[in-house]
Amino acid sequence: MNTITSVQNPSVIGYDNKSFILNGKRVFLSSAAIHYFRMAKEEWREVLVKAKLAGMNCIDTYFAWNVHEPNEGEWRFEGDADCGAFLDLCAELGLWVIARPGPFICAEWDFGGFPWWLGRKEGVKFREYNDVFLKYVDLYFDRIAAVIRTRQITAGGSVILVQVENEYGYLGSDETGRPYLTHLRDGLLTRGIDVPLLTCVGGVEGAVEGANFWSGADHHYGQLIRKQPDTPKLVAEFWSGWFEHWGAPAATQKTPQLYEKRMLEVVQAGFSGLSHYMFFGGTNFAGYGGRTVGASDIFMVTSYDYDAPLNEYGRTTPKYFAAKRFSYFVRAIEPFLLASEPLDAAEAGVRATAGLKVRGRRLGEQSLWFVESGKDERETFHITLANGRTLPVIVNPGEIVPVLDAIEIGEGVRLTSTTAIGCNEIVNGVRTLIVYAKNGQRSTVELDADAEIRITGDRPLLAAASSDGRTVTFDLYHFREPQRVELEIGGEPLRLIVLNQDEMDRAWRIGDGQWLFGCDDVDLTAGSGGGHRVHVSQTTGSQPQPPALEAWSSAALELGQAQGVSVVQPLDFSSFSQPFGYLLYSCRIEREADGETAFILPKLQDTARVYVNGVEASLIREVGSASVRLPLRKGDNQVQLLVQNMGRLNFSPYLGEPKGLFETGYVDGSVQDLRKSWETSDKEVVHLDQAGQLEENPVLSRSFRIEGQDRAVLVGAVAAPLRINGAEVPMEGYQNWFANQSVDISDFVREGNNVIEMPYVKSPVARLELLAYRSADGVQEWSMAGVEDGGPGAESANYSGLGVPAWHTCEFARPKIPETIHAKLKLRLTGMSKGTIWLNGINLGRYWQIGPQEDYKIPMAWLKESNVLVLFDEEGRSPERVRLLFDEQTSREWVERSEGYDGI
Repeated sequence: MNTITSVQNPSVIGYDNKSFILNGKRVFLSSAAIHYFRMAKEEWREVLVKAKLAGMNCIDTYFAWNVHEPNEGEWRFEGDADCGAFLDLCAELGLWVIARPGPFICAEWDFGGFPWWLGRKEGVKFREYNDVFLKYVDLYFDRIAAVIRTRQITAGGSVILVQVENEYGYLGSDETGRPYLTHLRDGLLTRGIDVPLLTCVGGVEGAVEGANFWSGADHHYGQLIRKQPDTPKLVAEFWSGWFEHWGAPAATQKTPQLYEKRMLEVVQAGFSGLSHYMFFGGTNFAGYGGRTVGASDIFMVTSYDYDAPLNEYGRTTPKYFAAKRFSYFVRAIEPFLLASEPLDAAEAGVRATAGLKVRGRRLGEQSLWFVESGKDERETFHITLANGRTLPVIVNPGEIVPVLDAIEIGEGVRLTSTTAIGCNEIVNGVRTLIVYAKNGQRSTVELDADAEIRITGDRPLLAAASSDGRTVTFDLYHFREPQRVELEIGGEPLRLIVLNQDEMDRAWRIGDGQWLFGCDDVDLTAGSGGGHRVHVSQTTGSQPQPPALEAWSSAALELGQAQGVSVVQPLDFSSFSQPFGYLLYSCRIEREADGETAFILPKLQDTARVYVNGVEASLIREVGSASVRLPLRKGDNQVQLLVQNMGRLNFSPYLGEPKGLFETGYVDGSVQDLRKSWETSDKEVVHLDQAGQLEENPVLSRSFRIEGQDRAVLVGAVAAPLRINGAEVPMEGYQNWFANQSVDISDFVREGNNVIEMPYVKSPVARLELLAYRSADGVQEWSMAGVEDGGPGAESANYSGLGVPAWHTCEFARPKIPETIHAKLKLRLTGMSKGTIWLNGINLGRYWQIGPQEDYKIPMAWLKESNVLVLFDEEGRSPERVRLLFDEQTSREWVERSEGYDGI
């Protein structure tokens, strides 16, 4: 058990095992993960306001070291990198902040947030107690802590938590990481951080540990309660969606319905806060998209939409409204949730009809029941409460519906309801309750009070009162049209608003006691006198026309004339002092006759387009180690590799891998696909390229031959422990679920027959190859050239459409947009191959037309009156079908409405 010691100002912010406590009040943290560095600064306000309108009271953001120190000693805290201004804006909007300065952030961000140049430091080792590494971490902390320190809640700002590192538990144990994490913790404390410290997935003494997950809330809650029983339980990352990588399906498997269910599971388990990771994902501009383990080529797409509640353009999605409904529900019964204890339904005397699973939470005489259907169809179930009252509950398959059982909604007033509550606060001097259910469903709502309840307005058709007048029960149908019931309890007015889910989504809490109804979307714009104007969208049926992209000019990269730097063997990007972009590697190979050769590249970490005598021969996608068939002619041949830095690992024990090509190539090699013909000890034959499943992960073996070659590399879905000819091959840090490794086994193989053994992990596997070659067959001389992908350089020539890399340039005017339209612009690259996009000299990121990304964000804030768009296309494909588009919601017009309660 950890002893928590970091809180210096408990009167401002403190906590116990129930929740965090701010200024003496318990709070449920509804947090939105939003990264300032993944959008233009001009978009911050819109995204943050939409988070607040969805009921978020907190913003979670990483700080990206490589954004703030892109080159050693070159610090950047202005413009889109002005993280201090982002924190100030959060404070202005009344949003607390969870600050996550790293230094490691993962985030599917290049190098996990470390700057590219850090990998060049002699003796550096990442994410451990290493003097070289920590020297530069301390310099970074000097800068970033100064930004955070003055913006803590204890200093008048809104930063309430600061995280130490990130997800260290996925790398090693608390014991392993203690020296390193302790150094980081102390580094924050000594630099003036006095709000509570946080960790996630792994911990350090003096910090509250949170959990990161999407499902399994009970499991994660149990782990935290055993480790830190005296701290609040926070979901530091609740994964609302997932990232996408080139060549994979769209990551849209987490439906809004399942998202809503998982959120209810979080409060059911007892957590007192969750951070939606991501709430708004944004964009991996420039070369900042990262890479992760699981295969050799899991490179992030440029979009970081994440299938999040707000999409890449800041537009609302069905998940946004799911998050909004949940956070409004939590706010309505927050005091109960934060003080309640888990309750076993059977022990409490609660019974339900077959197919309904019931779990509860209790505070005194108040209870909240989570009822979950195990049926295949929607049904009306029945639940009998402890007081003997039986209520009908309509539940969809797999859905969780909350049932409120005598929850106190005000002094002396209790609510029982078989559906969700969306509001419980004083609005224009009247306590207002909103209850809602899915479209076309019924619910039972009962008010019980210490005083008489009178219906002062129109009486609902199905309403019944007890003989003493202190209990009123409503049988409600949730129409498309809102319903309003006016009551008086002990002389105090109470308003009940009955909505269906669609209308609940069109109801907005815009401030304390301020609501708007019947609005598709809302935007709050600062007004005079500290107030704000409210803009409400409505569909116009028309949409501005995007600019046409015409009169393209094109220029080819002349491969044969590229002027490079001579090197003995290829250098990786960092060794060549180039952080991102493209490198062109060139060599010459002499042959005595025409024919093909297997060209072995033992160390290649990015996609490579291979040219022989100026003609494209292959595109290498599977990297780590690779082979390619080269068609060579008699005499001299020029072989070139155009390599794009596709992103550094953002998560792995192998952070800081060299990018590009960093060992010479070898001719006349051999390639063996080793996926077939494995055997178990019982002689059962297993083909790893075929679907199957073996129980208990037996050890498999097979043989292979080496003839006349002294070097061998095993690459692909290697499993550990790996044995060659009975000797174990070291694979430090490797885990079998990584499903890809490039292992030099030259010291373990012998001439002739060899035996390989490894445990079965899964099948099918995409790749498991043996690359063999002779040391004597290495190419001796190379040249390297950086390729200017922001526009054609002096080496370019007129484009002739011959399938060689080319730049395409087009100018367009800024579109004329009415002030009432919030336009979002995107670029659709139909017909292109793979490359980079530049707008007015700004690198918008990589593109690759193999999916899942089709459209690329053009920030409106980065447009000028006249704009220059440049595409660098590796295949030189024609841009004739490339076009600009506005997103669908651009058709919405925004009209001004005075702020305040808009009655129904």
